[in-house]
Amino acid sequence: MITVENVSKSFRSRTGSVVALDGVSLEVNAGAALGVVGPSGSGKSTLARVVSLQERPDAGAIRLDGLNTATLDTRSLRATRRQIGFVAGDAQLFNQRTAAGNIALPLEQSGVDGPQRRARVGRLLDLIGLTDKAAAYPVDLTDGQRRRVAVARALVGEPGLLLADDPTANLDADGAAGVMAVLDRARAELGVTLLVATQDTNVVRRICDDIALLEAGRLLEHGNLFELLHDPESVAVRELLPVIDATPSVGHDRTADVVLIGFAAVGALLPEAASRFGVQVSVLGGGLTRLGETPVARFRIGLRGERADGALAWIGDRGGIVHQPLAGPQGVAA
Repeated sequence: MITVENVSKSFRSRTGSVVALDGVSLEVNAGAALGVVGPSGSGKSTLARVVSLQERPDAGAIRLDGLNTATLDTRSLRATRRQIGFVAGDAQLFNQRTAAGNIALPLEQSGVDGPQRRARVGRLLDLIGLTDKAAAYPVDLTDGQRRRVAVARALVGEPGLLLADDPTANLDADGAAGVMAVLDRARAELGVTLLVATQDTNVVRRICDDIALLEAGRLLEHGNLFELLHDPESVAVRELLPVIDATPSVGHDRTADVVLIGFAAVGALLPEAASRFGVQVSVLGGGLTRLGETPVARFRIGLRGERADGALAWIGDRGGIVHQPLAGPQGVAA
């Protein structure tokens, strides 16, 4: 488990001191994937560097499986860093080395023998889907392929924790999808704990269990994605789910915002509610996305019929989330 306890970090600038992190506290369970999201300058990259022990916080503590890293001497700190993989948004590969050679470099520096190096590099080339590019040089690879090689290099030391700072930055859709697939496979097949700092909410939707939202160095929100869906005030929900650009509601007895999770709910819950309660249900706005492999819909719906209240209550009882009940003058108690 990663525990960040009241961490603060500032940097000097020409105009004075810049606060990058301001009392940030959060936890990441072993084997989980946390997406740290925020605009440029929010502190997410600084948090990634602090957790990866590349930077020391000014205040607070970083604990890795209970170990307070602030108490480590230089030798112990170096050994602990080797248990952490770090990959930046710019691939920073060595142009004179092949893809396999770039991945092998940390093992060469650590004195790992040739047969063991080749075995580990081969496994990682397979994991990133580039076995056929082992002998290719960076100039012959696409941007997305170079980024995948950088991820493999960060994993070659068999770390328990992988930090990825803006791993899909400046990639096209195919390149970004390839990097996300590699990060997801690394967690599933290698068991690494994953922390991804990103501005790209697609990364969080695709591979993360949890989200932490930063703004101006402060933590706005932190939690499990599916649990946050139940909070009508959640900033994460607004960031991750489809925007409701609803058409004006005319002639509806009730109007409500609903979140539906899973194939069965998304495909059948609204039509079944309409049938059971003899009401007309119209989708006024919203849309469909996925969190991991799970479809999630957010809709604004309008209902016509005497049993509209009952239909909304039934949707809630069947796992639908009725977020912001809206209706004429009296509202809806869902």
